[in-house]
Amino acid sequence: MKERSLCPRFSMVKNLFFLVGCFIAAIPISAEPTTSPNVLVILVDDMGFSDIAPYGSEIETPNLAALAANGMCFTQFYNSARCCPTRAALLTGLHPHQTGIGHMIKEKASSKDTSPDAYRGNLNDSCLTLAQAAKSMNYATYMTGKWHVAGDDPADWPLQRGFDRYYGNLHGAVHQFAPYGERVMYDGNKPDPHPKSTTDRPFYTTDAFADHAIRFLNDHFAKSKESRSTQPFFLYVAFTAPHWPLHAHDQELAKYRDKYLMGWDKLREQRFARQQESGLIPRSWKLSPRDPDVPAWDSLSKEKQQQSASLMSAYAAVIDRLDQNIGNLFQAIKKNDAWNNTLVLFLSDNGACAEGSDIGLGDPITDRAPLTALQRPSYGKAWANASSTPYRLFKSFAHEGGSNTPCIAHWPERIKKHDWYREPAHLIDIMPTFLEVTGGRYPMEFKGRPLTALEGVSLLPAFEGKALARKQPLCIEHQNQASLRDGAWKLVGRQVSTAGGTQRKQWELYRLDEDGTELNNLAASHPQQLQDLADQWETWARRVGVYPKK
Repeated sequence: MKERSLCPRFSMVKNLFFLVGCFIAAIPISAEPTTSPNVLVILVDDMGFSDIAPYGSEIETPNLAALAANGMCFTQFYNSARCCPTRAALLTGLHPHQTGIGHMIKEKASSKDTSPDAYRGNLNDSCLTLAQAAKSMNYATYMTGKWHVAGDDPADWPLQRGFDRYYGNLHGAVHQFAPYGERVMYDGNKPDPHPKSTTDRPFYTTDAFADHAIRFLNDHFAKSKESRSTQPFFLYVAFTAPHWPLHAHDQELAKYRDKYLMGWDKLREQRFARQQESGLIPRSWKLSPRDPDVPAWDSLSKEKQQQSASLMSAYAAVIDRLDQNIGNLFQAIKKNDAWNNTLVLFLSDNGACAEGSDIGLGDPITDRAPLTALQRPSYGKAWANASSTPYRLFKSFAHEGGSNTPCIAHWPERIKKHDWYREPAHLIDIMPTFLEVTGGRYPMEFKGRPLTALEGVSLLPAFEGKALARKQPLCIEHQNQASLRDGAWKLVGRQVSTAGGTQRKQWELYRLDEDGTELNNLAASHPQQLQDLADQWETWARRVGVYPKK
């Protein structure tokens, strides 16, 4: 049958719609999308709970303070207590053991490695990274900084795990002014052994990571303008600061010179007072006592005080410069009219680092020389104890001082400023959050390989001040340090060897709503509660691959 022709009136309407459509197509498209948000994740390295202004610090961090003032701050945001496992959890939404990084990466692969799957030290094929998820939703994906979730096999380097562009260091700590050895900078998959400065100062990793990220963004926005598109971006910036070596520019060192001669005891008191004043820490909580390995500040000689104070000054200088570069990054997004629809997440990979010595190692000036051992300078357990205020213990521990760190979320279009968010959250929640805010779905398989189901929950309700829909307790395990968080209860402890050679858990039990600094162990008075939580932890541990370890 011959198709009927359109009536004259309908043809006129059709032509009018066509002309209007042509006119609309000629209007420049704004660089700021109104649907899928841009996502910026900023991860810093070895920064303690109290080291930025919103969480009680005296260090000048105005850009992070503004982010917190106009966003929201978590009071209990958990990580995996150490760099590699934290990065694996953040990138995948899984517990580290499920990704193959139950401990640390192995920089040199070995065909004779007989480690269990959970401890191979390399991202496995059963997980999907945030970048891979983003690319499936037509996001542009960029990364700068520390990767630290793969060894020497390029198959699991950033460009092979979903990122369009990458600049940074693939492994752990680096010399901040002159990276050397295997820990040099990489531009994509190519080593950059003699990196050029991105500023009028000497090359410095913090500057380089921010400036390369800004370059990626500027190229992204220029391309979007040229193509008249609004492709969203996912950017992951993983700074090595303030991990040792505590290298800082002269300008920031001068700014903090002699600022810490009051010592770690007074510094902890001052930070604790600010935390209580801001409402971050309830006034009913007690400040944890000085770590038993740390001497009283007043017991040190004047010479030792001067030497040790200079290390904390260097640490503060590193964080100050970090904040400056984060501010530059924010400005680049704002200049391109993309700030309102950009979700920013700022967090630290673990608690303060107590490695090296009790009162610090090295000299902030002389230990900037090329090829200096990477742990020099470092600020030691005493200043890490101050960084952990009000908590006790440090990086690698599952106690609050090692696994609870700042997290700030900012997104003008969706997050309205509200008081401290006090419900526990975790790194495994970032992937579900990303998928919900971008409208993505987690696949059952990727490139023909089955994927492990996600473990976390979306944080979108938290952005609105509402309760999360978590049905399972939060669990951590690293180097035989373990914890389980269920409501106000926290089970925490470590595995110890007995005289007979067997292993057992040395558990502690706390009510964090009443005793957030973990000072009153209730294990003896609540044996059934302890046993119930311990059983839940063991069930989780066997499910995710904590056992077997060898």
